[in-house]
Amino acid sequence: MTRETAETVADVLLGVALLGAAVLVLRTPALRRIAVGLATTALTTTLPTWIGRELKQAWVHSAPPTN
Repeated sequence: MTRETAETVADVLLGVALLGAAVLVLRTPALRRIAVGLATTALTTTLPTWIGRELKQAWVHSAPPTN
């Protein structure tokens, strides 16, 4: 088996596993609640923090050079 074929097979297997996990989470109410809670936490805390850090870094890098 060539490296390219092995990578393709691995990608397909990962995709199938991801799809299976998504179906399981969507069909199980307890797992669905956990997933929604984690997504809410990520969108309300992690994402704004990352955006703020990126904006601060952009602000610092946009300053004119000091000669």
